[in-house]
Amino acid sequence: MSLTIRPATLSDVDTILHFIKELAIYEKAEHEVLATPETIKQSMFSEHSGVYGLICELDGHAIGFAVFFYNYSTWLAKPGLYLEDLYVSPEYRGKGAGIALLQHLAQIAVDKGCGRFEWSCLDWNTPSREFYESLGAEPQHEWIGYRMSGETLEKFAENGKS
Repeated sequence: MSLTIRPATLSDVDTILHFIKELAIYEKAEHEVLATPETIKQSMFSEHSGVYGLICELDGHAIGFAVFFYNYSTWLAKPGLYLEDLYVSPEYRGKGAGIALLQHLAQIAVDKGCGRFEWSCLDWNTPSREFYESLGAEPQHEWIGYRMSGETLEKFAENGKS
């Protein structure tokens, strides 16, 4: 068996959407997926998108993906790599795909001079959290994520309060 990781291309749009939907089902949030082939094309593959994808293949068959972008640490004065999503189809877990994707991303971060490689994990996802910690990743207990989206975001942008 041959495991390979390659950059996602425009021809991977349907594969990416497939993995997004599988991930949403796993996270019990399928109803939240608004992505379409067209929105993926526009957001990931436009000239100045700043969003990147990786496809993990086993013997030429796509079994997982990762989506990432670069952020910036003012304290380090260096870019960081932020992993938005990493997913491997359930029937292919345990074959090294998750570690391979994370190592590939870590190497990209090192090659780009990033001071950090970060991601978030749902608090109930114990298997993933234990996996990440077994690799040396440390949970950031002192930070709480915040989010504005949808109507709240639009109202706040328009008049400063939701």
